[in-house]
Amino acid sequence: MTPDEAYANSAYIPDGDGYYARWDAAAAAFRAAQGLTQSSPNGEIYAPNGALRGTVVIVHGGYWMAGSPSMFSHLAAGAVAAGYVCALPSYTLAPAARIGDMTRQIAGRIDEIAQAIDGPLYLVGHSAGAHLVARMACVDMAAHWSPRVARVMAISPLTDLAPLMDTTMNDTLGIDAAEAHAESPIHHARQDMAVTAWVGSAERPAFIDQAKWLADAWHCDLTVEADRHHFDVIEGLESPVSPMMRALFR
Repeated sequence: MTPDEAYANSAYIPDGDGYYARWDAAAAAFRAAQGLTQSSPNGEIYAPNGALRGTVVIVHGGYWMAGSPSMFSHLAAGAVAAGYVCALPSYTLAPAARIGDMTRQIAGRIDEIAQAIDGPLYLVGHSAGAHLVARMACVDMAAHWSPRVARVMAISPLTDLAPLMDTTMNDTLGIDAAEAHAESPIHHARQDMAVTAWVGSAERPAFIDQAKWLADAWHCDLTVEADRHHFDVIEGLESPVSPMMRALFR
């Protein structure tokens, strides 16, 4: 198996290419229900009715090259229904930014959110977004808001960037050995915060390996959700009572 095959998703998921249109439609319907007509350049924020229990930050995936908060607005549904503010921050994609730049940008977005909203923070990310939230748990990224992080949930995470150097996507990402080491969560110690790695049992073996590498390096929780692949594994975020959301808030 080539590195490109190891990290390909759409080709190995039934109707894999159809998910993008479904996500766009679900996201647009959620925004309409919430009364949001235009996204901010910094992302999207949704607030529940009533007292706030904290803030869930969801960082989108797309191999650091694609995607946007507006494609995944509907993933805020579970958090909002459970009484949490949900923020979906944006970040500059490759090749306009390097991965290290994205790490610092997400840290800055969380800083803005933490200053504006009180209470605990729950950091959630999927795929490349999971890499970025895992970086927030690394000791080199400690910030004034770090003690407020109740849990980091890295869904289908990329935790060791070295294998991606041999993929054709690296023509765009430009990861070199120094950046692969500096930006791989498994090469950093974890701050004193709860971390859960979550991956589907039907995902590509490389993603299951990446999740296990984080669990091994950090001695953190690992859930392998039965019969879920790289695209439908995030659907648990849409329900306040899903196993994924119960694990996030426990």
